[in-house]
Amino acid sequence: MKNRFAFTMLELVFVIVIMGIIGKFGVEFLAQAYNSFIFSKINHELQSNSEAAVELIAKRLEGRIKDSVIAREANKNFDPIGDVNNSKTYAVLEWIGSDTDGFRGISDTTPNWSGIIDLDAGNSNTLVSPETNTTKTNTLIAILSSGTAGINDSAIFFTGADSDIRTGYGWDTSTTIINAQKGAMHPVQSVAGQPTQFTSSTGTDFSGVNIYEYYKLAWTAYAVAMEDYNSTTKMGNLYLYHNYQPWQGEQYDDNNDSLHKSLLMQNVSTFRFTAIGSIMKIQVCTKTNLIEEYSLCKEKTVF
Repeated sequence: MKNRFAFTMLELVFVIVIMGIIGKFGVEFLAQAYNSFIFSKINHELQSNSEAAVELIAKRLEGRIKDSVIAREANKNFDPIGDVNNSKTYAVLEWIGSDTDGFRGISDTTPNWSGIIDLDAGNSNTLVSPETNTTKTNTLIAILSSGTAGINDSAIFFTGADSDIRTGYGWDTSTTIINAQKGAMHPVQSVAGQPTQFTSSTGTDFSGVNIYEYYKLAWTAYAVAMEDYNSTTKMGNLYLYHNYQPWQGEQYDDNNDSLHKSLLMQNVSTFRFTAIGSIMKIQVCTKTNLIEEYSLCKEKTVF
């Protein structure tokens, strides 16, 4: 007789039970590992995107003219950033930015504009700014604005001057005080053959204007706006508007194209901002429903 080797019924039952246990917990383990991988990937993307958005906003805000910052509601009504209150829903943070790139200078160690006015020189028609080069400034502004602006679109803000935020910056397009050179922003242009001089670009000279020694040059305002809000998902998109001049009567969404509008972040659930004195705090929150509802917030304090 030949010996035959095979599973007994009892052994077969044990093998089936063990394989079932391994199959059950093995699949669960693989599913948990997969879910953990997906969650880590989503968390990393949300962390990276929200941090990049907050950092970009903060970097732009660092060069702000601090007295110019406002918060807008969806209907375009606005309040100075210091008057923001919880009874209103603000969708837009807006400010005028100093030309920090031109002040640093690009091609050499000297700035393109010095930020200093010689009070003993000039007259009611011209402002003399020693060590300023309006030709270089014009070239740089044209590069940064993709050819949509230049030195003749810029304005000067005198450091230390009194300013009415509601009428002095051009936020309210119904006012014409800017055109009379009596606002906080003084529209200027270059003087042919005189790279250290500015003259008014409004046709109104500087008579009656309080001229201060120190100034900041600006050629654009900035707006960060929460748009495309979906009431079902409770999320929207965050956009950055730039390359527009409020002192010329322009608003942030007048030119709704790629040269004036950039997408900062998608799937944003919250965009908040507040100010205490000259210190600002911004918060951006994002969320996803891919696996389960998961949200993440990033904050930044800007001095």
